Amino acid sequence: MSFARSLARSRRAFTLIELLVVIAIIAVLVALLLPAVQQAREAARRTSCKNSLKQISLALHNYHDTHRVLPPGWIAVAPTATHMAHSGTSGAGWGTMLLPFLEQAALYDQFNPNLSIIDPANDKYRLVTIDTFQCPSDPKPERFQIEEEGSPGTVLAELPTANFVAVFGTGDLHGCENGPGVSPVSATGQCRGDGAFYHNSSTKFRDFTDGMSNTMLVGERLTNEPLGWYSTWVGMVPEGEEAFQRILGSMDHVPNDPTGHFDDFSSFHKGGAQFALGDGSIRFLSENIDKGVYQALGTIQGGELVGEF
Repeated sequence: MSFARSLARSRRAFTLIELLVVIAIIAVLVALLLPAVQQAREAARRTSCKNSLKQISLALHNYHDTHRVLPPGWIAVAPTATHMAHSGTSGAGWGTMLLPFLEQAALYDQFNPNLSIIDPANDKYRLVTIDTFQCPSDPKPERFQIEEEGSPGTVLAELPTANFVAVFGTGDLHGCENGPGVSPVSATGQCRGDGAFYHNSSTKFRDFTDGMSNTMLVGERLTNEPLGWYSTWVGMVPEGEEAFQRILGSMDHVPNDPTGHFDDFSSFHKGGAQFALGDGSIRFLSENIDKGVYQALGTIQGGELVGEF
């Protein structure tokens, strides 16, 4: 009997082979579950990103209902008759003008429109990171430093990061650095795009002859830290490096194009990026979208025929 009891006790333990088999099974299960968990988390982040874009879309409509016009892409008004796109006061962008419609009226009240956005008096307003302008899929710092154009190392200001930029159109934002009378800058110094937002723009919904449901207003942009590609909601920093691209986007390349530039639209979501259209809807546009259709969606008066996209 003692031998039988001893044998029974010995059978209660795992052998080394059995233990290895159990570990292998657990490892396989973890390997199978981890991608699913990551996909679920990304789906949640993407939904959060979409919801933020929806809030911005509604804020744009509320702004238009109040002022009968969309906010300007950015404000740059010089004391002379010539209003240069890259100088003047105050540099405030469309995101700043939306603050009262994004439950940020108290923050907007701290903004002094008579001073440049980088004036120390505007620090309390300028340095705030706003969740509505963030996409949680993008791992980025809360702030970045913008340097003077052509003078690396000369820091002009610190700005909060953001992931949503308004649509300038199909034109080249670098062209806004041109002098008066050189396209796309007019003789008076205004840099005008063929989209809804540009220098001192005052676009109304009635101007969307292409149709509100066929025109994009705002889209996503990812952060590329090694290249210094940071966007912001605040506005255009006078004489800042790539100052216009920080708040606006061009339709030069389709979303997530590997040959794209900083001023293009992009995201950390696989397969494309999300956009807010003029009718208030949010659409995910594939990175495989036809470029002609994509650019047609970026203009307000292009006269193009856009079908399904």
